[in-house]
Amino acid sequence: MTEKKKGLTYAEAGVDIDAGEREVELIKESVQATYTRGVLGDLGGFGGLFRLKDELTDDPVLVSGTDGVGTKLRLAIEMGIHDTIGQDCVAMSVNDVLVQGARPLFFLDYIATGKLEPELMAEIVKGVANACIESGCALLGGETAEMAGFYAKGDYDVAGFAVGIVDKKDLITGETIAPGDVILGLPSTGVHSNGYSLVRRIIEDNNLSLKETYEGFDKPLGEVLLTPTRLYPRPVLPVLKGADVKGLVHITGGGFYDNIPRVLPKGTRAVLNADLWPMLPVFPFLMNLGGVDPHEMYRTYNCGLGMLLILTREEAEKAKEILASINEPVYEVGEITEGSQDVIVTGGLFNK
Repeated sequence: MTEKKKGLTYAEAGVDIDAGEREVELIKESVQATYTRGVLGDLGGFGGLFRLKDELTDDPVLVSGTDGVGTKLRLAIEMGIHDTIGQDCVAMSVNDVLVQGARPLFFLDYIATGKLEPELMAEIVKGVANACIESGCALLGGETAEMAGFYAKGDYDVAGFAVGIVDKKDLITGETIAPGDVILGLPSTGVHSNGYSLVRRIIEDNNLSLKETYEGFDKPLGEVLLTPTRLYPRPVLPVLKGADVKGLVHITGGGFYDNIPRVLPKGTRAVLNADLWPMLPVFPFLMNLGGVDPHEMYRTYNCGLGMLLILTREEAEKAKEILASINEPVYEVGEITEGSQDVIVTGGLFNK
């Protein structure tokens, strides 16, 4: 008599439910630390609950944004540094919500991997949670997907979305921007999370080592490139309360040339002088090694400025005072002139 064959399990097929439960326990403390007064319920529900009653304005508008981290993840995996990539994920969405004048309310993340490693996932989520705390929003929920046979060993992907709130009268659309307005810039922390396919191509073409410290840097190249995307709610929200901001621009993929026109009315042009803000050494490093045209650099990267504010001269002075009072650096980098909804950048990398 033949012995009955043991039934195949989900774990044997590559998906470990027990590992998923361990991950939930590991991330619980990080997630709960982000809870704001609007959060209802706790970790583990089928959906995140957020009560708007305490957040409502006269005419509330919800603003949402979603994004991922892109191929910057490849460098994180190669370097074995996973505690900052969560901030990149949060920043790409909350910064986009912010530019319409919205205060971030909550964030949800999605992490997919081939083989679930609870400690690794907890490291990533801790970065997400810390970024949510700094942005003043709750990590309301998320999803970890174990996709056996889909991702290579050690690989993972991270994405998420944010929801913010703003009174309709306070929505920032850029429609009142006019010639004579001033452009202020808030500095970036580095490459942020755009243009990493080009970064990786430059690394490959020049046989660069992520573990080596090159001239002009005080740490290995991989750590320089993994500097997390800056979170802008903390400096920008006080300005929105104390000054009339006509336009905000998050410098992401498309750089200056593609992002700024998104807020410009017809008949206007943004003119920026890149000599008016500090140039982080990573940008000329990439440009020179890659033989990248300066125009292409300003179309691909933030080149030292991650957020732009457009205001009248009087309101710009108010914004500078507010930022100075909270020890936030700001640079007057250009102005709005008459033009055809385009952008002119001079100085900076064009001089190198």
